[in-house]
Amino acid sequence: MSAMEGLAATPPAGQQQMRPNGARLYRIRKTCLKMLSKRGYTVADEELNGTAAAFVTKFGEDPGRDQMMLFVERTDDPSDQLMVFFPEEEKVGVKPIKSFCDQMQQNNVSRAIMVVKHSITPFAKQAIQEMAENYKIEYFRDSELLVDITEHRLVPTHNVLDNVQKAELLKRYRLREGQLPRIQKDDPVARYYGLEKGQVVKIIRNSETAGGGGGG
Repeated sequence: MSAMEGLAATPPAGQQQMRPNGARLYRIRKTCLKMLSKRGYTVADEELNGTAAAFVTKFGEDPGRDQMMLFVERTDDPSDQLMVFFPEEEKVGVKPIKSFCDQMQQNNVSRAIMVVKHSITPFAKQAIQEMAENYKIEYFRDSELLVDITEHRLVPTHNVLDNVQKAELLKRYRLREGQLPRIQKDDPVARYYGLEKGQVVKIIRNSETAGGGGGG
């Protein structure tokens, strides 16, 4: 069981009025919006702070997964855009991924996230790897986004540094990049922030600060 899957939360009162599928999608979409915001994408306040009642008004009590699709722009670079897809399949194969790539191409977008019910097939994983040069597609399972892992009390604060902050950190401590502690690419928090090789994240634990390289 992963760190994300091991967390649980009591649903807000408004969710009790939804059907189980709607309540689940509300929680998943909410976490997804928070994740995008923390990655530096523009997300409207009404979306971030949206209530279960507002969700029902917009999508209904038992919405389809295709209604959850998101399209966002990075706050500091609107040309850097990302799409989020919610495929209906229990186990996603190559066909839906090709369809998503067509939509990305039509919108001139090179990055996307898939939120899948359970898993993707080995052939789908291979397809994602083969497309990586032109299209970067990440994927999360529903169970990984039912709660926002970064808000759990046992998860320390992670601050992703930009290039200037990274250079200042290395200069201050007279370090080379290779001397920084490494954070694994499949670490749940690294995946949450979409960390890539060469990025540095400052981890704050009990007022103690540690720097770690992403994607090593």
